[in-house]
Amino acid sequence: MKLVLGRDGSAGVAAPTDRMPSLAEAVEPVREIAVPSFDEIYAAHFAFVWRVLRAFGVPDAALEDAAQDVFVVVHRRLPEFEGRAMITTWLFAIARRVAGAHRRKDGRTEPLVAEPEGRADTFAALSRAQAAATVMAILDTMDEGRRVVFALVELEQLSVPEVARLLDLNLNTAYSRLRLARHEFEAAVRARVQR
Repeated sequence: MKLVLGRDGSAGVAAPTDRMPSLAEAVEPVREIAVPSFDEIYAAHFAFVWRVLRAFGVPDAALEDAAQDVFVVVHRRLPEFEGRAMITTWLFAIARRVAGAHRRKDGRTEPLVAEPEGRADTFAALSRAQAAATVMAILDTMDEGRRVVFALVELEQLSVPEVARLLDLNLNTAYSRLRLARHEFEAAVRARVQR
């Protein structure tokens, strides 16, 4: 319906036209959301949850427990999931809370570096492990907001708009955090190289 003013100042309702949607068209039909089963969510998104937990600073030694905690929450809360957000957004929010709880409970610890197993590529494996430990040590010194954006964009290869949506950030804020994190990361790498 469209409100119109007459020449005498009286208000009236315009008759529907071809260009005006009917009430049935204006009201979006209710759609049924197909919620995946717990097993489907676990199989499809376990690696994503693992990486998110790592990005939020959960030490390697606690990742298995933290991932289990995330999926315990998922199992318990799945009947309440209404599909108003993407499943990855929901999992991300749960993993973020679980990571915070694990960091508070266990305190920050340096990541454990696994010892390489074979002699043939011992040097290469040790170099990769040391590089990974260095990257994680640098990330652990960053502000959490910048670290998470940096890890999701640079390590997880998500786009900045995706990260902004996951973190419920303004897009400019996400870009700003990424820029600051890159600058901080590069400065930390330069400082370590100059030692």
